[in-house]
Amino acid sequence: MKKLINDPAHVVETALAGMAIAHPELRVDAKQRVVVRGDAPVPGKVGLVSGGGSGHEPLHAGFVGLGMLDAACPGEIFTSPVPDQILAATAAVNAGAGVLHIVKNYTGDVLNFEMAAELAEAESGGAVRAVVVNDDVAVRDSLYTAGRRGVGATVILEKMAGAAAEQGRPLEEVARVAEAVNADSRSMGVALTSCTVPAAGHPTFELGENEMEIGVGIHGEPGRERVALAPAREVADMLVQPLLADLPFQRGDRVLCFLNGLGGTPLIELYVMFDEVARILRGNGIEIARSLVGPYITSLEMAGCSVTLTKLDDELVRLWDAPVRTPALRWGV
Repeated sequence: MKKLINDPAHVVETALAGMAIAHPELRVDAKQRVVVRGDAPVPGKVGLVSGGGSGHEPLHAGFVGLGMLDAACPGEIFTSPVPDQILAATAAVNAGAGVLHIVKNYTGDVLNFEMAAELAEAESGGAVRAVVVNDDVAVRDSLYTAGRRGVGATVILEKMAGAAAEQGRPLEEVARVAEAVNADSRSMGVALTSCTVPAAGHPTFELGENEMEIGVGIHGEPGRERVALAPAREVADMLVQPLLADLPFQRGDRVLCFLNGLGGTPLIELYVMFDEVARILRGNGIEIARSLVGPYITSLEMAGCSVTLTKLDDELVRLWDAPVRTPALRWGV
């Protein structure tokens, strides 16, 4: 294992300490592991809270700021945050307009966010809603989930719901936007290598020199099948065709196409893949109205990528284009 760390047992805490120095506009509690927007709670605004296991950076703490999340609570690597973290984040952003929890569909995340929401409502009397992200078409159930996993749509949902909250919309309306994005998003990924959790010190799974895993999860969970390594053109087809069939997407649709790197794949390869994905979409009469390319939901140093397609209407385009200022996403301000 070759990693730029000190003690494997304290990677998350020391990374958050570094984040606090690099981004003084955020309030970072490295001990409690909560990252909060510097001006939170914002009067009259719905607070947005998300979180999950560390190792997927910049998700979620990198998306805290204007136009996106109000707080994030990172757990240990590939481990759900605990209810106390989520409760502290919820309290920190509650300005009286309610709080929306954005939860990826992993069993530990769902249970701990549910418990924290119950505690928050009992303590403050304020409303807490949750939207569960489950956009991964690869498998129905996995090692971590009951039902589909939450993956790439999480970033898109946090951005669009964040924009709706920034406009001062009420909690039910912000939740409606989040649910609409989740309902019209589909994702699938491919791994070329495994990753190594620092505390484990060895790869999570083994892939042969000429193998790849189609439909892999962001924690290294098995996907649909293990196949022979193939050129980008063929890999793109393996990822995109199941997405088109699942919603289903139709000729004339406008989409946001998100090509996500899993941590160990250089941007030049992601753009090669994006070119191939765009070719397939053009051939099916689907317009890429907006795009995002880069490592935004990673799996430590895993090589590979995922494709997320979100069907767009005029409202969602406006919400995507709205100003955002976070460590990982920034435009319009």
